[in-house]
Amino acid sequence: MGKLIVIDGLDGSGKTTQFDILREKLSSVTTVKAISFPDYRNPSSALVKMYLNGELSENAADVNAYAASSFYAVDRYASYKQFWEKNYLDGELILASRYVTSNAIHQMGKLHESEWDGYLEWLADYEYVRLGLPEPDMVIFLDMPVEISQRLMTERYNGDEKKKDIHEANVGYLKLCRRSALYAAERLGWRVVPCSRDGDALPVGDISEKLLKLIKEVL
Repeated sequence: MGKLIVIDGLDGSGKTTQFDILREKLSSVTTVKAISFPDYRNPSSALVKMYLNGELSENAADVNAYAASSFYAVDRYASYKQFWEKNYLDGELILASRYVTSNAIHQMGKLHESEWDGYLEWLADYEYVRLGLPEPDMVIFLDMPVEISQRLMTERYNGDEKKKDIHEANVGYLKLCRRSALYAAERLGWRVVPCSRDGDALPVGDISEKLLKLIKEVL
């Protein structure tokens, strides 16, 4: 089997930038298959698009955690069977931007905290056991405070707040997602990498150095 390393974080945490850097640096030492979720190029993401565009509800909290989790899970299953199962079985390194972990981050917070452990157990059984998706060898959570990530997203969209999807635009929801993520990280053994200091994002190069050191532990 190959190795599966997941980079995850809230919207605006710098995932895409770090993912691209890691893909380039790791490709110089080993064969890397890079995957990203949701896979918007694939028809399997249709329900995810409807959800994020507010077609099911303008409020993400109105789409229950288990339904929304299923939208993303189906997209991952299709991606695995179509695009990277052989790579994984042939022993390649799979580098993922978001994965099953994103359901824990973005959906678990819709439930009462007393239900979180049950949700995490359900999620692992559903995606890793029943759907047969590979379990990660390492999950790295990029921890960026919501106030900073909101500022970075506003800059990304050149000040046009309408470009944010229903997750990105809901500050209260994102704060709850961060709490969910840190809870899941502690329960499931994710590696948490702080991405800010004194109210500002850390330099991109400083973060990528930390990530590479962590990943070398499993290579």
